[in-house]
Amino acid sequence: MNRDRIVIIGGGLAGLRAAERLRELGFTGAVTMIGEEPHAPYNRPPLSKQILEHKVHPADLGFQVHVELDVDFRRGVRAARLDPVERLVVLDSGEPVPYDGAVIATGVSARPLPTAPGHDERVVALRTVDDAVTLDAVMRRARRLLIVGGGFIGCEVASTARRRALDVTLVDLSPHLLGRVVGPALGAMVTQIHADAGVDLRLGRSVVQWRTSARGVTAVLDDGALVVADAVLVAIGTMPRVDWLADLDLDLRDGVLCDETCHVVGLDDVVAAGDVARWPNARFGGEARRVEHWINAIEHGQAAATSLLAGRGAAAPFTPVPRFWSEQHGVRIQAVGVPALADKIALAEGSLESRRLVAACLNGERLVGALGVDSPRAMLRYGELVDRLTTPPTAAAPWLPSPASLPPPSGRLVERARPTTVAALALGAVRCP
Repeated sequence: MNRDRIVIIGGGLAGLRAAERLRELGFTGAVTMIGEEPHAPYNRPPLSKQILEHKVHPADLGFQVHVELDVDFRRGVRAARLDPVERLVVLDSGEPVPYDGAVIATGVSARPLPTAPGHDERVVALRTVDDAVTLDAVMRRARRLLIVGGGFIGCEVASTARRRALDVTLVDLSPHLLGRVVGPALGAMVTQIHADAGVDLRLGRSVVQWRTSARGVTAVLDDGALVVADAVLVAIGTMPRVDWLADLDLDLRDGVLCDETCHVVGLDDVVAAGDVARWPNARFGGEARRVEHWINAIEHGQAAATSLLAGRGAAAPFTPVPRFWSEQHGVRIQAVGVPALADKIALAEGSLESRRLVAACLNGERLVGALGVDSPRAMLRYGELVDRLTTPPTAAAPWLPSPASLPPPSGRLVERARPTTVAALALGAVRCP
């Protein structure tokens, strides 16, 4: 479609790859990027690992680009609202930025813990490179680190802090680390890995009170236990950055709702990409969901830009196979597909005892994902398999029931996938590269 001005709201990876794809596709109009941080787009995964271990300098986190972007990049400014009638993005300074097409890629922010003493400089979150620099400075002066939150950020920082010889206590409501992502059985294995590395785990617990003094920050747990620390990381999840859209009649529950082509439902000539976007992936049923992973940010930004230029009526559905990985205490954890859809997680290779395995995530007899622990070569095969077996269905041959009819995920691990399942039959036909 003919456009002269495209505005990308968000200065992260998804926004950068959207800008790059616009130029790759021959768009010659004006491109403006609006980024709240004062930095050029940078790589976030090293923030919880290499930056804190001083293996990478913050100045080295920038991305390479493969085309001439010719972008007017507004750094350190924030979009305050969107005016779809006048086609304006209004900045917090009041400046209007006109657009013919827009890409929303504002990402997420760290979820605050309302009861935590956020005024205390020893209590930090981790989302931005500036947060990582602050956390590193706090850890330099600390001997005891308290982490509230047992998700990926909390677990990765726990691993890094132990390598820095800090005493680490981790508090989480769940009985297992990463249990909501990998299921109870694998979550129990991840939990044991952290325990073996010397992390003091307080699981199934919450912080009910905080006390601060010159001697440290004290967390009072719901069982009455006291945890005293010199530094505290709050890592209880994220929130989509959608507040600036609140005055519009949009579905902003857990992100910006999009259709299958990345176009925002309720807006013309606006797409969304990355952590902030919620869309239905035809490979995995009709439920709109967000995917907060590095690879998805790249692919989503590219797909959103392609769809914006094509127009809503001609754009193709965005149907990726999600995948992510995490390294904790020297153990590599990988996932492909959407394990959350599984009602059975079946051990396919390896064993829990060896801490080297691949588990097939099954919905009925359909493979919807795979989880791997220290099995990168095998996960290449399973990634290929999930890609092949989740080919988006036609209207005449849907393969997955609607989300409302899915049984609640049990996360249970069986000894071996039954050979009668579609997944098990296909596994034998795929060879390791």
